[in-house]
Amino acid sequence: MINISSWKKYRIEDLFDIRPTKHYNAKNALLFDELGTNPVVGNVAYNNGIGGYTDKPNTEKGNIITFSDTTNANTIFYRESDFVGYSHVQGMYPKFNRVTPNILMFILTIFYKTAINKGYDYDFKFTRNYAKNIEIPLPTTHQQEIDFDFMEEYIENIKQNVNYRIKLIKHIKDTPVRIDVNKWKKFHLYDDQLFEIDMGNKLDKIKMTDKNPTIDFVGRSHNNNGVTAKVDKIFGIQPYKPGYLTLALGGEYLGSCFVQQNNFYTSQNLVVLKPKTKMTMYQKQFIATMIFKEGRRKYKAFVDELNRHVKSDFSFYLPVINDTSNIDWEFMEQFMKKQAVKAEQNFNFFNTKS
Repeated sequence: MINISSWKKYRIEDLFDIRPTKHYNAKNALLFDELGTNPVVGNVAYNNGIGGYTDKPNTEKGNIITFSDTTNANTIFYRESDFVGYSHVQGMYPKFNRVTPNILMFILTIFYKTAINKGYDYDFKFTRNYAKNIEIPLPTTHQQEIDFDFMEEYIENIKQNVNYRIKLIKHIKDTPVRIDVNKWKKFHLYDDQLFEIDMGNKLDKIKMTDKNPTIDFVGRSHNNNGVTAKVDKIFGIQPYKPGYLTLALGGEYLGSCFVQQNNFYTSQNLVVLKPKTKMTMYQKQFIATMIFKEGRRKYKAFVDELNRHVKSDFSFYLPVINDTSNIDWEFMEQFMKKQAVKAEQNFNFFNTKS
């Protein structure tokens, strides 16, 4: 643990000039190119924020931080090389003189964690104005100035440790498992053997309080089991029970499906799946994975989302017993148990060598 008692807080606006990145006013079909080599930073929270590549010249220099102002804080990334900007992608241009990758990564990490803890989502968007006013703690010298040396050395040590751990991971033996799915059958969420579809609370995080937080708030996120914040219990609104599944119907994380571990509320555009029959945790996890895979394969955020399909024609594959319509619960149970054992073995190997 780092002792931060002597650290000072700095407003992001005092550290960075935040403004929209330069971008081409072109439709995606004209912007993106399969043979392009210049990265286009989009409004996405995966692949380090790179939405694709283009053959058009770069519009921005690297060695800055970027984020999207259309969603939550999961889109905060460090840009090492030059890139092409995009609509709603904000650039954070340092106002301080010592601008190195390590220092920016150190500041980014604290900025990211602070912003994530505030619970921004599609309804409570992480805008430029919110970002500018966030305060973050940074190491400080005896002269009460930012300790850039500390940040530089700290990140460099982490890099060396990560490189060592990556070498360990490469030694983990993991043989892919091939499954014959030819005899599996498609099921709807609402089938008799599966779920009751509840449309959720549709609550806004910005209107909630967290003075005595005891309830998970599940939003449209693919991190932390979909839980974006911990909130106070709302008088008159009973939280959902642990063991129910949540499914994001739209947005960037369309199809994200999780088994909830605690009492929870939900944001908008997210449904709760209540099992109609008794299911184990392993069986729920198997089904959640199949729902996610099919949702990501067949539907597209902001174009054709799950909203109008979830109660009608959305279906996904599950194993069945002897070519019948009876779900093979035992297969799912044993398959996930094997995956859990394998994960634990890999985890133990990794830790004993670290």
